[in-house]
Amino acid sequence: MKRADDFQERRKHIANLSDEELYKRFWELTEQVVNPLLEYGRKNTTPSVERAVLLRMGISSLETQKIVEGCMDRGLMGHGAGHVVYKLSKEKNISIPEAGTMLAEGKGWDEVAALFTKKEDK
Repeated sequence: MKRADDFQERRKHIANLSDEELYKRFWELTEQVVNPLLEYGRKNTTPSVERAVLLRMGISSLETQKIVEGCMDRGLMGHGAGHVVYKLSKEKNISIPEAGTMLAEGKGWDEVAALFTKKEDK
């Protein structure tokens, strides 16, 4: 099956545009495609993405699962597991891996949940 050559017909709406106008039009269309993806990424996450973030923060792979589950159990996934660990580390003035270990051991969850509750109340 041969595709009909309809290039000239399809390009009529942009045929009279200058190179600068074409360049601008390209980036406008690109934004229309990419912006919903960026917005989706900001509002949605998965346990595997959160585990990957924690790994890159220096938290052991054995602890990441426990931290992500703890976040899900407490409704903190929307804040991001990495953010949860970061907030606890800043509050306690400890390293991020130490905060991760603490959460993986089941310690500090009430405190970190309260930190996010305070933020939401403001």
